[in-house]
Amino acid sequence: MRPQSLMFSFFGIHVLGRGTGVYSGSIIDVLARAGVGEETVRSTLARMAKRKLLVRRRQGRKVYFGLTRHAEDVLQDGHRRIWETGAVNRDRDGTWTLVGFSLPDSRRRERHDLRSRLVWEGFGRLQSGLWIAPGEKDAAAVVAPLGLDEHVTVLKAQALKPTEAADLVRKAFDTASIAEGYRAFLHRWDTAPGAPLPSAPDDLTRQLTLHTDWLRLVRQDPHLPAEHLPRDWPAIRAETCFRTLARGYEPAAARLADEALDVLPLT
Repeated sequence: MRPQSLMFSFFGIHVLGRGTGVYSGSIIDVLARAGVGEETVRSTLARMAKRKLLVRRRQGRKVYFGLTRHAEDVLQDGHRRIWETGAVNRDRDGTWTLVGFSLPDSRRRERHDLRSRLVWEGFGRLQSGLWIAPGEKDAAAVVAPLGLDEHVTVLKAQALKPTEAADLVRKAFDTASIAEGYRAFLHRWDTAPGAPLPSAPDDLTRQLTLHTDWLRLVRQDPHLPAEHLPRDWPAIRAETCFRTLARGYEPAAARLADEALDVLPLT
């Protein structure tokens, strides 16, 4: 599990919306519970600050880290994915958003960034240079930050004979891999006797690991229409498992975080 992913979970749960910065030593102590070493935490914090995800504030000899506006937007989006969007798309009107683009090899980095943003927004590659997503997506918001408007075509469409919507799902999305991810999550967390992740020292560690695991799945799930998925689609059971465990860990995790964190109000 990437240290930055655990860090995002930590800031999303215990810092987002509070207007505070957290002492680096507190972050080191919390992530040590999840097996992340001090040097790794320090280098991850420095890297996130360099990428304008975190802001530093110094008080005396202590350095505190808070969220930038960009990081808050990213974490708010993740929060919506987890608690509002849900794991299964039952609100389906038959439309698709299509994004077509062509970028030369000299702009390989921008092409990679565009593909990454499309995947995050639930698009799948139907064929070379053509990506689709169920429903009407705000593709302009995906493309605009990259400055690629002139290289991208966006269309709203419906499947017509002989094309079937189920065929689009099959061609553009690796549903077998998505389902396997949910089954792996259930294997790790839906433990009958005893608490999941018995190696974790406490519920704060379990909370951070659980949220990191689940957000990784949510990011990889394009939120496909329920009618084109198997009836035993594992996302439904996995989401129930996640929400039950998340609520169960919250009281003890919040208490442990309050005890462990040295915070500083930020203006």
